[in-house]
Amino acid sequence: MHKLEIACFNLESALIAQQGRADRIELCDDFSAGGITPNYGTFETARKLINVDLFVMIRPRGGNFIYSNEEFERMKKDILYFKKLNANGFVFGVLNEDGSVNKDQNKQLVELAKPLSCSFHRAFDVSKDLMKNLEGVIDCGFKTILTSGQTSSAMEGIKQLSELIKYSGGRISIMPGGGVRSSNILLLKEKLDTTYFHSSAIVTGNVADLKEVKLLKEKLG
Repeated sequence: MHKLEIACFNLESALIAQQGRADRIELCDDFSAGGITPNYGTFETARKLINVDLFVMIRPRGGNFIYSNEEFERMKKDILYFKKLNANGFVFGVLNEDGSVNKDQNKQLVELAKPLSCSFHRAFDVSKDLMKNLEGVIDCGFKTILTSGQTSSAMEGIKQLSELIKYSGGRISIMPGGGVRSSNILLLKEKLDTTYFHSSAIVTGNVADLKEVKLLKEKLG
């Protein structure tokens, strides 16, 4: 069975994603930055209104994925806060200066999040060695990697995504993301042997489109 995760940059999108019967919501803020940690108040309201799984992005700022000690401490604090408010999982990723996975910091965050599931976000796509970093992410304890295969979109990265899925051997879920729309989801589903697909379902502006969410869900079956 195929499932749909919708990236939501505001409460309105989260409500639309639920109405469209998305299986999971990735809640974040700041569409222009590609997503950062959501406002506490936004999450609190969403948790009261949203019944589907809510995964929270833990990213203190836009830009690169190399964080100062102060930023890393904030990430830890945020995980503990959202965990107490019944988040269902977390989405984050920390890299080293050379583009490799920062195992020490990622492991600390995964440990804080337990027993909740963690997804490694598209920091994976700016890493230097996909297969080496795949092993690093698995070693850190993540359950999912959100990736477009180091390209600008999942469609462009089909070959790399297929290789990652095959190489991972079921040890971690590879979730295609980046430009996933109702217009290409059938081809992605056909070519990629994976369960979850990730989309913002945005047609215009920064709010998910209900018709698009419903189409994505319908085509995934």
